[in-house]
Amino acid sequence: MLDLSESERSLLKERFEAISGGFSALDAYNTDEVEPLVTVLESHNILREDVSSKFMPRGELLANAPEQHDGYFQVPAAIE
Repeated sequence: MLDLSESERSLLKERFEAISGGFSALDAYNTDEVEPLVTVLESHNILREDVSSKFMPRGELLANAPEQHDGYFQVPAAIE
């Protein structure tokens, strides 16, 4: 569906054949006994345990806020 000139088609064909040839080279290797990888990293579960904890009171959190409004941080508008 792309509107390509003949020279563009030729160039893309060459590039796709080069990529395809690179993958075909992998067919020479026997991978029957190789387990599929999801990741190459050794870590398994790096997420922390989901435990709730108490936060600072709202007043303490807002004490150093340059601007606040109705108990919330007030920041400049990002969208006008």
